[in-house]
Amino acid sequence: WKATTPPGHSSPIVFRDRIYLTGVRNEKRLVTLCLSSDAGKILWEKEASYKNAERIHRIGSLAQPTPVTDGERVISFFGSCGLLCYSKDGELLWKLPLGPFNDDFGAGASPILVDDLVIVCRDQDAGSFLMAINKRTGKTVWKTDRSEFPRGYATPAVWTVNGRKQIVVCGTLRVVGYDLQTGKEIWTVRGFARIANHTASVGDADLYVSAWAPGGDTGERISVPSYADFLKSNDKNANKTLEYEEVKNNSSIRNRFRQIDRNKDDHITSAEYESMRLVFDKAQNVIMAIRPGGVGDITESHVTWRYHKMLPYVASPIFYKGHLFMAKKSGIVSCLDAATGQPAKQGRVPARSNTY
Repeated sequence: WKATTPPGHSSPIVFRDRIYLTGVRNEKRLVTLCLSSDAGKILWEKEASYKNAERIHRIGSLAQPTPVTDGERVISFFGSCGLLCYSKDGELLWKLPLGPFNDDFGAGASPILVDDLVIVCRDQDAGSFLMAINKRTGKTVWKTDRSEFPRGYATPAVWTVNGRKQIVVCGTLRVVGYDLQTGKEIWTVRGFARIANHTASVGDADLYVSAWAPGGDTGERISVPSYADFLKSNDKNANKTLEYEEVKNNSSIRNRFRQIDRNKDDHITSAEYESMRLVFDKAQNVIMAIRPGGVGDITESHVTWRYHKMLPYVASPIFYKGHLFMAKKSGIVSCLDAATGQPAKQGRVPARSNTY
């Protein structure tokens, strides 16, 4: 069978005889759909109301996060309006308003279900958070501040260590493991990339985390002068902040103006500039293996290997039977031995398009 659905970037999910998907009808109606898996018939479609549409990337969508279900509830996440929970038959059970968010590319990380909790991470240019919501009531159980992290799009992963579930989130410059029940930070590993898009991969015991962003490879670093030095040459109106017209000659700053301007007031302050300069300086594109059991900063004690080549930008690596598989956007597919991080095989697929 073949079914026509509204466009969107979310992935379809399957539970028994039903398929759930989100999309955007007529360029502005945010909808959740349920289709029969045997015939592709649309069984129900529900629209999510919102006041203001969020900003999205030029190739993005207002329907980017993938929905999640436990078979009884279907939970959709739209950055423009928040979380919506439907019964399997399409009845709206609860809604938790969130957004629009402080980000130009839209919401990217998908919600996950862990036991009775819906876990949502929203790293944005200001006001980032990780939160747990009761899946039955829609009430917030805990909310953890992540304001140190600017925009990011990594969906959280679940890692069970010593019988306790942790929520692992990849973010700018560091990866964090949180306690599922409290949202408290348990461990962190530093030495990470500038932007995190990848979901962590859980192996037989170890955890594998990765990220790649422009400027994080050796020999291709992004380097900008100090704020004081840049201000001396470019603060034409002498107001001690930087505006877009004043940074146009520096592509590293110009192309990321709104990202550096974290509060979106059209001015880059010293704190905003130096925060991003630090990120440029410390970012490392990497995939690494982390062994379980660590507490606190475990960068030196629990990272068993690192690998820095052929990393994807958007597509997450997957773990399967002792190997990690990665698809770089240029069409290069590579495989690593998960125990050692050594490359096992590499090849190019006959494709001419980007890989997401």
